[in-house]
Amino acid sequence: MDPGDGDFEAFVAARGPRLLRMAWLLTGDAHLAEDLLQSTLAKVWPKWPRIAGDRPEAYVRKSLVHLHASWWRRRWRGELPYGEVPDAAGTFDAYAEVDLEQSLAAAVRALPVRQRAVVVLRYFEDLSVDDTAATLGCTPGTVKSQSARALRSLRAALPASVEGGDRCG
Repeated sequence: MDPGDGDFEAFVAARGPRLLRMAWLLTGDAHLAEDLLQSTLAKVWPKWPRIAGDRPEAYVRKSLVHLHASWWRRRWRGELPYGEVPDAAGTFDAYAEVDLEQSLAAAVRALPVRQRAVVVLRYFEDLSVDDTAATLGCTPGTVKSQSARALRSLRAALPASVEGGDRCG
């Protein structure tokens, strides 16, 4: 029994790259992103006849964000022991050898999971405040406040050269 009768395959073929990019932005790891997308699609596939006609991409995006949050909650984020204490900080510029894309990706991955989801949906997926709120199951005000906090954190984390040396407060 094929729940999608080919529609699901066509959807995945058409929207898969964009969904994979979203998964990568959420996880920061290509392999985890593929696993996240595959797990999401596996959960959505049996429900496909019910959701196929009513904004299926929004449903899949919401499922992707929720599954990522579930994975994130379960992941251990404790301290990692090191054999030697690193030398005192010098004049080393941490961003000297890192290009802008990697710096931005790292800064986005450092955001709390809810802020990361808002940034990915609002600025990478280009969803409106209302669509982002609907996807995350929260109010538009929450999306706005999470966006403001996330952008403040990103501005603090990225080098001044990203904004042309002129930081906006």
